Amino acid sequence: MNILFPVLAAMAAFAVALRLYPPFIGRVFGENDANVPPSRRLADGRDFVESRSHVVFAQHFAAIAGAGPIVGPTLALAFGWQPVWLWIVLGGIFFGAVHDMSVLFTSVREGGATIVGIARKTLGPAGYLLNLVVLIFVLTIINAIFLNLSVTALTSVYPLEALRLAGDQTLLATEVVDGVLHAHIGGIATTSVLLITAFAPVLGWLIRRRNLPTSWAYALAVVVCVASIVLGFFVPVKLDGETWRYVMTAYVFIACAVPVWLVLQPREFTNVQILYGGIGLVSFSALVAGLVHGVRLQAPAVDLAAGEAAMRAGVWPILFITVACGAISGFHSLVASGTTVRQVSRESDARRIGYGAMILESLLAVVVLVAVAAMVPQREYLDIVYPPDRPSNPMLGFALGTGRLVNTALPFVPVAVAVVLGILMVEGFVVTTLDTAVRLCRYMIDEFWTFMLGTACPAWLRHPVTNTAISVGLMLFFALSSTVRQMWPVFGAGNQLMGALALITVTVWLVQRAKSHMFALLPAVFMVVTTLAALVILVRSNFGAGGNVVLGATAGALFFLAVGVVVVGVSRFAQALQQNTRAAAVREG
Repeated sequence: MNILFPVLAAMAAFAVALRLYPPFIGRVFGENDANVPPSRRLADGRDFVESRSHVVFAQHFAAIAGAGPIVGPTLALAFGWQPVWLWIVLGGIFFGAVHDMSVLFTSVREGGATIVGIARKTLGPAGYLLNLVVLIFVLTIINAIFLNLSVTALTSVYPLEALRLAGDQTLLATEVVDGVLHAHIGGIATTSVLLITAFAPVLGWLIRRRNLPTSWAYALAVVVCVASIVLGFFVPVKLDGETWRYVMTAYVFIACAVPVWLVLQPREFTNVQILYGGIGLVSFSALVAGLVHGVRLQAPAVDLAAGEAAMRAGVWPILFITVACGAISGFHSLVASGTTVRQVSRESDARRIGYGAMILESLLAVVVLVAVAAMVPQREYLDIVYPPDRPSNPMLGFALGTGRLVNTALPFVPVAVAVVLGILMVEGFVVTTLDTAVRLCRYMIDEFWTFMLGTACPAWLRHPVTNTAISVGLMLFFALSSTVRQMWPVFGAGNQLMGALALITVTVWLVQRAKSHMFALLPAVFMVVTTLAALVILVRSNFGAGGNVVLGATAGALFFLAVGVVVVGVSRFAQALQQNTRAAAVREG
C-alpha cells in the first residue's frame, strides 16, 4: 500500500475529531473564559506562572510527547502496521485526547490541583493514597527508562555503508565496532543538547524578566537550535554511556530544583522548535514520497505470530500498552495537572492544549509508524529492534526510517544528515520528558510526606531539593538495574494504568456534579481491564527464567494497588449515582 493512504486517512480523522469532540467536552464542563485561572489567582513566580498560550502549548507538547510516540509504535510494528495504526487513530481521538483535556479542565476547576489531589477529593483518603503510590512507582519507571533511552540515543552508532557514506568521509565521527567502520551519530545530538540547555536560562530571563516579544523569542530559539546542530557536526561531544547517565542525572537534579521559568520552560520552548521542524519535515517527506515516488509500506499489514514471538505475548493486551503515548498516556495527566494547569491563562486552553497536543502526538506516532514500516526492511527492523544478542535500539530504527524517507523525498538531504535529525528529535523528546517527569515525581513525593506525616512533617522533608534528590536517586537505581527492552512493557502497563485511574477520577468528579460522563467512563473501563491483564503477564514473565525480579515485583505491586483504586472508584461512582437519583426524585417531588 502507498504510504499516502494511512497518513492522509489519519490526518482526516484527526481534523474531524478536532472540529467536533473538544467543543462537546467543553460544553459538558461548562467552559467559561471569564473564570480566573489558577495561574493568575495563585501566582507565586515559581510554579504558578501565567504564560502565553503558545509557550504553554510548546512546553506541554514537548513534555507529554517524550520518546513514547516514537519508541512505542516502532516496537509494536512487530505485530504489523495495520493494528498499530488503528489503535493510534482511535486511541488518540477517543482515549488519549479525551483523557488529557478532561484532566486539564478538571484541574483548572479544582484550583490547579494535581490529579492525585483531585482523587483525594473525589475518591477519599484511601483512593488518594493508592493513586499517589501508583504515580510515584510509575514516574520512577518513566524516569529510569527515559534516562536509559537518552544514553542509547546519544551513544548510537551505525555502519557507514548503511548510511551511504564512504570510508574516507568527514561528515561524521567514526569508530570501529567488530571490525566494521561505524558512524557515531549520537555525538552531534549531545552537542546540541548541551548548547540548548546552557542557553535556556538566558532565554528564560529574557522572556520572563525583559518581556521579550513572541516573534523575537521564536527567532532566537530557532537560531539556537540551528547553531547547536551545526556546531554538533563540527564539534561532536562523545561520552560513554555510563558518563552520560550520570551527567544527565546531575542536570535533571538542577533543572528540577530551580523555578520552572529558569530552565524547564525555556529549554523546552527552544527544543520544541526542533520537534516542530522534525515533525513537519517527516510529514512533508511522507506526502512527497508517496505522491511523487510511490513509496509503499514494506512491513506486513498484520503479523500476529511475529509480534507474539518478539514480545512473548498476544496482541491483546501487549500491543495496547506497547504503543503507549501515541494513543493514551497516563503521564499526560500529571503534566496537565502538575505543570500545565499552573501556566494556562484561560479555560479554553484546555481545549487547545489538552486535546490539540494529544492529537499532534498521535499524528507523530502515525508518521513514525509509516516511516519505519516503509523504509526499514523487515529483516533489518528485527535485527535493530529485536536483536537476539544485544540491546534493542528502537530509536535507531526510527532514525534510519525517517532518514531514508527524507532522503527519498528530498534527495539533496543526505541520508546521514537526516538520520542525525531523527536522533535529535528522539533526544529532544527524551530530555524534555525527563525534566518534567522528575519535577512531577518531586510533587508526588512531597504530597506523600504531607499525607503520611501531616503537621508533624519536618520542613526539610518537604524541601524541593530533598524530594528532587529522592526522585533522581530512585530514577538512577532503576536505570542501572534494567534495560530499555525489559522496562518498556512495565512502563507501558504502568503508564496506561495511570491513564485509566485518571479517567476513573474524572468520571467520578463528573458524576458527583451530575454531568455527562460516558465519554470518560468507557475508555476508563477498557484501559483498566487491558492494563490489569498486561500486569498479570508481566508478573509471570519477570519471575520466570530470564526475567527481572525488580520489575516483576514492581508490576505485582502496581496490580494490587490498581485493584484497590478500582474498588474505591466503583464504590464512589455508585454513591454519586445514588445521590443524583435521590436529588432528581426530590426535584420531581
